[in-house]
Amino acid sequence: MTGGKPETGKTGSAAGASRRATLKDVARAVGVHVSTVSRALNPATRHLITEEIATRVLEVSRELNYRPNPAAYSLRTNRSHTIGIVVPDITNSIFPPMIRGVEDVLAPHGYAALVVNTDLNREREAAAISTLSARGVDAMVVASAEREDAELSALAKQGTPVVTINRRTDDASVSSVISDEIEGVRLMLAHLVELGHRRIATIAGNQNLSTGQRRYDAFLRNTLAMGLHIGPEQVGFANAFNEAEGRRCMEELLARGSGSTAVLCANDRLAIGAISALRGRGLSCPGDVSVTGFNDMAMVDCIDPPLTTIRIPHYGIGQAAAQFLLQRLNETDGGPAPLHQVLPVELIVRASTAAPRKGSAEGPSGDPAVSHMRIVR
Repeated sequence: MTGGKPETGKTGSAAGASRRATLKDVARAVGVHVSTVSRALNPATRHLITEEIATRVLEVSRELNYRPNPAAYSLRTNRSHTIGIVVPDITNSIFPPMIRGVEDVLAPHGYAALVVNTDLNREREAAAISTLSARGVDAMVVASAEREDAELSALAKQGTPVVTINRRTDDASVSSVISDEIEGVRLMLAHLVELGHRRIATIAGNQNLSTGQRRYDAFLRNTLAMGLHIGPEQVGFANAFNEAEGRRCMEELLARGSGSTAVLCANDRLAIGAISALRGRGLSCPGDVSVTGFNDMAMVDCIDPPLTTIRIPHYGIGQAAAQFLLQRLNETDGGPAPLHQVLPVELIVRASTAAPRKGSAEGPSGDPAVSHMRIVR
C-alpha cells in the first residue's frame, strides 16, 4: 500500500486521515450524485429522495465523519442556517425556556442559534444586531425590543425575517409573539376584587417597553371598568423590571400613605422586590398587603410567600416565533405578512394574596367572573 491512494469507493476510508471528507466523497461512496447527498443531509429536502437512499447517505456520512462546511454552504445557497437570538438579560429565568422553544423547532430543520445578551443596554442591542447581520444569520428573534426600535424597523424594511418575543414594537411591520397581557391584568384584578380589595396600587414597568405600557394601560382600563378609584399616590413607575426597582417603588407607595391593601406588579421580579420592602418595614405579605406578579418565572412558587402571578407560555412563545420564521425562510414569494400573535395566559393563585384585614377595605361589591384560574396550594 506504500504510495497507494485511498479507495474512495469503500466507506470508512474515502476521505483518508489527512483531509476533511467532502460531499463528493460521500456521493462517490454511496454511488449517487452530489445533489442527492445534499438533499439527503438537509432535513428540509430529505423527503425529495427515497428513504433507502437517505438512510444510506446518513450512514456513510457518519462513517466518513463528514461535516458540512458552513462557509461553502453559505456561498452556494446564500443561507447560513443560523438564527440570531437577542435577549436583554440572560440571567432572567423567563428567557431560557423561550430560547429552548426556538431551538427545538429550528434544530430539526438544520438551524443553529447564536444567542447574544444586551444587558438591557440600547447600544449593546444595536451592536448585537449589527454583528449578527454581518455574520449572515438568516433571521432574528429579539426579546430586547423597545417600543421605538429603529434597528428592528430597518431589519424588517430590508426584508430580514425578524420577530420579537415577549415584547413588541410600535412598528406593525415588525412581527411579534407575546402573551395576553391585557387579559392577564384583568384576571389578576378580578381575583383581588373577589378577595375584597378596593384600594389596589400598581408598580408599573418602564413605559418605553411594550410590557410596561400594555400592562399599565390594562390596569387603568380594568380598574375603571370595575369601579375602582385609582389615585396618583397608588402608582409607581419602575425604570427596570428588577428587584431593586420593586423595592424602590414599594418604598415610595408606603411613603405616600396610599392605604392600599394590594399591589399589582408588572412582573415577578418587581413583586419580589416589593415583598422585600414590606418585610423591611415590618409589614407582612399578605397579612398587611397582598402582592402579585406577572410571568410565573421559575422558583416564584418557592419564595416566602409563594407568589400569586400570571403564567405566560414561555416555551410556547419561542416555538411560535420559530415556526413563523420557518414559514418566512421557506417561502419564495417574500413570505407571509407580519405576524402579531397573542398567546393565552393563566392566573396562578398562591399565598401572596389573601382577603384584606377586617376594616381595611370595603366588602365585595360583586362577584367578578374569573376564568382560566388555577389554584395552586
